Amino acid sequence: MSVEPRRARTRTKVDAARQVAYDALRRVAQEDAYLNLALARLRSERGLCGRDAAFATELAAGTARMQGAYDAVLESCVKGGVVELQVEVAIALRMGTHQLLAMRVPSHAAVGTTVELVRAVVGERPVRLTNAVLRAVGRRTFEAWVDECAPSRETDLLGHLAVRFSHPRWVVEEFARLVGQGAELESLLAADNDPAAVTLALRPGLADLPELPADVVTAGRWSPYAAVIGGGDPGALAAVREGRAGVQDEGSQLAALAFMHAAVPGRDVRWLDLCAGPGGKAAILTGLARQYGATLVAAERLEHRARLVRSSLRGYAAAGAVVCVDSTRAAWPAKSFDRVIVDAPCSGLGALRRRPESRWRRTTGDLDSLVPLQRSLVDAGIDAVRPGGVVAYVTCTPAAAETRGVVDAVLHTRTDVEEEDARALLPDVPHLGDGPHLQLWPHVHGTDAMFVSVLRRVR
Repeated sequence: MSVEPRRARTRTKVDAARQVAYDALRRVAQEDAYLNLALARLRSERGLCGRDAAFATELAAGTARMQGAYDAVLESCVKGGVVELQVEVAIALRMGTHQLLAMRVPSHAAVGTTVELVRAVVGERPVRLTNAVLRAVGRRTFEAWVDECAPSRETDLLGHLAVRFSHPRWVVEEFARLVGQGAELESLLAADNDPAAVTLALRPGLADLPELPADVVTAGRWSPYAAVIGGGDPGALAAVREGRAGVQDEGSQLAALAFMHAAVPGRDVRWLDLCAGPGGKAAILTGLARQYGATLVAAERLEHRARLVRSSLRGYAAAGAVVCVDSTRAAWPAKSFDRVIVDAPCSGLGALRRRPESRWRRTTGDLDSLVPLQRSLVDAGIDAVRPGGVVAYVTCTPAAAETRGVVDAVLHTRTDVEEEDARALLPDVPHLGDGPHLQLWPHVHGTDAMFVSVLRRVR
């Protein structure tokens, strides 16, 4: 009786796109890297383009975005929970889970490539665990897992939504305080999970929409300087390479335009961007200032961010207008500017759709440390502007402590400033809130959740 020799099992090869996604997520987890920057660097270094680049981006960003939900799923499949796993294995399992539950990847490919990825980066020991866990994950749909793992919708709505939409519970609670616990809350959370379109800001006086390829770029919805890219690398466009356009969310553009539209009586020639890095608003305002015969000074405390501002302004040859100073300390004579924009450092809760990993990095403690800085920056902006001039306080977060809380505290402690209705400065944009500030939302306007308050200094 002859015995057939056992055939060697064919191993699934780990492709370059999955390797790039894994390496980017590992850098986020172990080096506190920004996912978008890590992805861009790895794609360039390894020559990834076209569909492979798109696949790597979706796999990495989707895995980061849905990490909370996927960890809840994995808790049901891993003895001891995710915290007991090596970081490398946890990252790989989340990637496999994303492919199984949210991407059009065949189950055998999702499992096989993840198993081989673990074998390559860790070794043989966790291979069987990886295989068993992912096979268990693949037996249910995402919705079925939510029903299994999330708190009951009837008894703990916010806890249920935190798992369903993969947000930290404290963020869901903060959003619920702002929009209520009804359908709008779910719309907001869902919008946070929709990847944001890549939007360009055309630098005023340097670029126009007709010069861009019509099959790649379309006009934005609200800003006259916005151009939405349908796909591909924005850096491949000549206008971007030459500094005549740059990637910038349309909400950020609208905040700069609201600041510029505020009326200033008398002299209006000296403008200040108090927290200019990385330079998107400074670039739009520099172009507009030149059209109005004004000059913008862009201030940034950190030298590496000041370099980013100079790069954003390179199309205007305006590097000399960038100064590296701590804006909370008087670096210029008091009352010497006609306009000041304070785009303050914030929690970034309004930009979660573009920065999927940031939702897992922020805590309520961050707000406690940011609010005093935000208040001091607004005070510095008011000190720098002349009577009759305006200060725009801008954040890319809707969190009450960082928005109304800061403005109300300043109004309570100062008698030389009044708040005006910022909504009137964007008359073509609807649903800006109850005022007097304006509030943009991803689920309403398709932008980041930008907050703008306009303060006028009085005598």
